[in-house]
Amino acid sequence: MNIVVVGATGATGKIVVQELINHNHIVKAVIRVESSLPSGIFPHSNVTIITGSILEFSDIDMSELIKDCDAIISCLGHNLTFKGMFGHPRRLVTQTIEKLYNSIKNERPNKKIKLVLMNSSGNSNRDLDEKISLAQKCIITLVRTLLPPHLDNEKASDYLRVIVGQNNKDLEWVVVRPDGLIDKDKISDYEIFPSPIRSALFDAGETSRINVAHFMVELIRNETTWNNWKGQMPLIYNK
Repeated sequence: MNIVVVGATGATGKIVVQELINHNHIVKAVIRVESSLPSGIFPHSNVTIITGSILEFSDIDMSELIKDCDAIISCLGHNLTFKGMFGHPRRLVTQTIEKLYNSIKNERPNKKIKLVLMNSSGNSNRDLDEKISLAQKCIITLVRTLLPPHLDNEKASDYLRVIVGQNNKDLEWVVVRPDGLIDKDKISDYEIFPSPIRSALFDAGETSRINVAHFMVELIRNETTWNNWKGQMPLIYNK
């Protein structure tokens, strides 16, 4: 399969690229800074490196990016610096998803493209009646106001839910919500739930990045897994 990976040199994105390479997929890796290429993954015969921000890509650039694409995995996020969190673009993830979707519509591929978006356990699925304590609701409201990256995560998933929709003829999607991210060297057992089983703020669990990468790639590779979760926002926890 031909897979576009956005945010390919991030802490999780680079693991996604490695996992795709392990399964012999063809990868177009979109990166913002070429010097951040991790050794051992780039260069690789199955990987094409595309440097720059999708928000600055021309229509021709986007057409070339989407060409022959079977799926997109987005691990894009804001850098944890003052500029990254409070500078522009404040809707980095949302605007990137919008631009990818508009390009797909313009290209009109003769197949549905799959999109997997990495998000956060603190973002609720507003299609479901997810139980959240009053205290967590109050804090999330404050975080939404004070920390633009959280609102960006919410807007990105809302765009997929509301604008794209589950049955869109051009694009199908899954939003993956990991809990507290940690680094591990090996894939371990993990569990997937349609809604949180614990509080993201007061009782957060752990999710290793390598497990997140494995699940996102499994969504792309395994049609049964995809059909189980498409149009949903599954939570992933280490078992």
